Amino acid sequence: MRDTGTDRTDPFPLGSAAAPHDPFVRVRGAREHNLRGVDVDIPRDALTVFTGVSGSGKSSLAFGTIYAEAQRRYFESVAPYARRLIHQVGAPKVGEISGLPPAVSLEQRRAAPNARSSVGTVTTLSNSLRMLFSRAGAYPPGAERLDSDAFSPNTAAGACPSCHGLGRVHETSEELLVPDPGLSIREGAIAAWPGAWQGKNLRDVLDTLGHDVDRPWRELDAKDREWILFTDEQPVVTVHPVREANRIQRPYQGTYMSARRYVMHTFSDSKSATLRAKAERFLTSAPCPVCGGSRLRPEALAVTFAGRTIAELAALPLTGLARTLAAHDGSETARVLTEDLVARIATVTELGLGYLSLDRATPTLSNGELQRLRLATQLRAGLFGVVYVLDEPSAGLHPADTEALLVVLDRLKAAGNTVFVVEHHLDVVRHADWLVDVGPRAGEHGGRVLHSGPPESLAEVAESATRRFLFDPAPVPVRAVRAPSGELRVGPVTRHNLRALETAFPLGLLTAVTGVSGSGKSTLVGALTEVAEEGGGVARVVTVDQKPIGRTPRSNLATYTGLFDVVRKLFTETEEARARGYKAGRFSFNVPGGRCETCQGEGFVSVELLFLPSTYAPCPDCHGARYNPETLEVRLRGRTIAEVLDLTVEAAADFFAGTPAAARPLRTLLDVGLGYLRLGQPATELSGGEAQRIKLAAELQRPRRAHTLYVLDEPTTGLHPADVEVLMRQLHGLADAGHTVVVVEHDLDVVATADRVLDLGPGGGAEGGRIVAEGTPAEVARTPESRTARFLAARLGI
Repeated sequence: MRDTGTDRTDPFPLGSAAAPHDPFVRVRGAREHNLRGVDVDIPRDALTVFTGVSGSGKSSLAFGTIYAEAQRRYFESVAPYARRLIHQVGAPKVGEISGLPPAVSLEQRRAAPNARSSVGTVTTLSNSLRMLFSRAGAYPPGAERLDSDAFSPNTAAGACPSCHGLGRVHETSEELLVPDPGLSIREGAIAAWPGAWQGKNLRDVLDTLGHDVDRPWRELDAKDREWILFTDEQPVVTVHPVREANRIQRPYQGTYMSARRYVMHTFSDSKSATLRAKAERFLTSAPCPVCGGSRLRPEALAVTFAGRTIAELAALPLTGLARTLAAHDGSETARVLTEDLVARIATVTELGLGYLSLDRATPTLSNGELQRLRLATQLRAGLFGVVYVLDEPSAGLHPADTEALLVVLDRLKAAGNTVFVVEHHLDVVRHADWLVDVGPRAGEHGGRVLHSGPPESLAEVAESATRRFLFDPAPVPVRAVRAPSGELRVGPVTRHNLRALETAFPLGLLTAVTGVSGSGKSTLVGALTEVAEEGGGVARVVTVDQKPIGRTPRSNLATYTGLFDVVRKLFTETEEARARGYKAGRFSFNVPGGRCETCQGEGFVSVELLFLPSTYAPCPDCHGARYNPETLEVRLRGRTIAEVLDLTVEAAADFFAGTPAAARPLRTLLDVGLGYLRLGQPATELSGGEAQRIKLAAELQRPRRAHTLYVLDEPTTGLHPADVEVLMRQLHGLADAGHTVVVVEHDLDVVATADRVLDLGPGGGAEGGRIVAEGTPAEVARTPESRTARFLAARLGI
């Protein structure tokens, strides 16, 4: 059945020919992911918000259908040869979309972490600052004028030759490389060396070179210890391995690599995150002694503007940088460049990001901060007549900053653009000109447009999960404050903008850490985690974040929760599997044996279409089942392994009701509101909110006897208010069981129900970093200095 929007104030009724200048984007027959042949008309030149519970299909409509089609049409205009060089998402599953202008997408997904990417490079403000120094900087007498590239640490012309423009150097020491000098080399004294054959090879090479690998490390000659750990020599010797029973080991040419050389090589060149993390444990990081951490050559640092080097200006908060530039009175060239810079900085500070500095590395930014930086860049681009598709721009925003966001969205619209926003924040929803509500529930129970029209008309749609929160918010439930079972003292912490901050987190309570963006919340919670892991009164520390549970389609819900192991074991216990001698590996699609080798267990094959984007088609042999025919002949209570993986969590809970090992993880997934997901749903199809709840479910299914500290950083990001209710039931359940729960949060429904609130601020960056209020939600709501107080008081009704 096709679905049509309601409340359509539309001069062109459905089915009529579109006008030459159609004021609507008209979608017909959208079938992307769980969308059920959706028909919907959305006005242009307006702010439209897409709402619905997590997994309802709103992102599939906004990004997977509308933006994907706009991108496909743009690529149609690109030369065929060039088109092959661009990654294309392929054509969305939709019948037709008319009235669609060019589109710009601002999603929260980030690229791979890059230490050279910074606030300045994302916003391109660094380019303008470098030009200012090149053209209007104060040069030393007789110095040659430098090109703008000479002021960039990311170019050969500007990078400090000692640290290659990174600003820090990594070094190691004997104490790090050999933590226990009482051990011999054979016993593993050099902890930094690799394990298995590679470590044995290095020991055998040393033995062949004449070093005593059986004496305790501390008894070796100091010169020998220095050479073994730090030499840059790489001698090659013939190694005669010690003969072992039943093994033939021939002599071979072995190359020696010192412990320092191995660690540095692994840290800088290894593609394995695990190996890099291990190598990092044996390194210390310090500012580069040559450039002092500025990352630049001396020639660039000799040039100043307003009495400061470019590194000093890049380290200022953007608000301070703007004041410094605006106050400078110089040449006409300087005036033109500073006015442009100040105007561009203003668009960033408007979005509540004035506490950031140009040299702040992007891996240290939250997804919300990164998306708002991109939004600021688009504001200055001055485009008009395009569709902006934004993914939760309010993510990571304090209620005080959300007001500024609404002004920015209105400016985009006033410039002649159409703004589509996928959003859960009720203030943004209320501010919309048009509302598209998708639901009624998630997964196969969603995928329909329940309402397409003005926000106030949603009050008449009984099926909508959004309606209750928008028009009839429930009062904050009265909850008795739990009594703490102790406390965990943190500090003094001096890191980022925290200056010798000390506080205590009560054990056995749910504590909410609040404050504006950049006030120091995540830094403080990071310090709490370190203290707890060192043994501060809790047995375990569990950090639940929104990072993906896997980066390939082979990782899925069943594999992450351990359910897949149980399912495969059940299949091996069937009569058919025992008769054939099938082991658990037979029922894995990740290894040869039981999987379909045509698609290697993927279920689909890529079809190369030369000048068109590659498309994916079901495997011609297994038709998407991922297994070979012999494996699919084995059935568990009438279902094949492929059919079991295709069950939703809800259906699987009934199917495995009599199997406790399977029922337990399924029950916890239901408890966190994920009953609509399929067991074999690829990790790449899951939202950040879904990934976080899967991690929480994986923790909830463990036997919880020992006192555990649960730390969650903005757990409501990407969650509809109805999903927040489900999440909070679980978190309060953990606290009721005696565990400690700490959440960094902006959602007032979460903050209002906490036992204790710790509010940082009063502002962001240099203006934050201290505790301005702490106590019960009601006590914090009455603290005048707190920027959270006004909004919390309104939610509590006081």
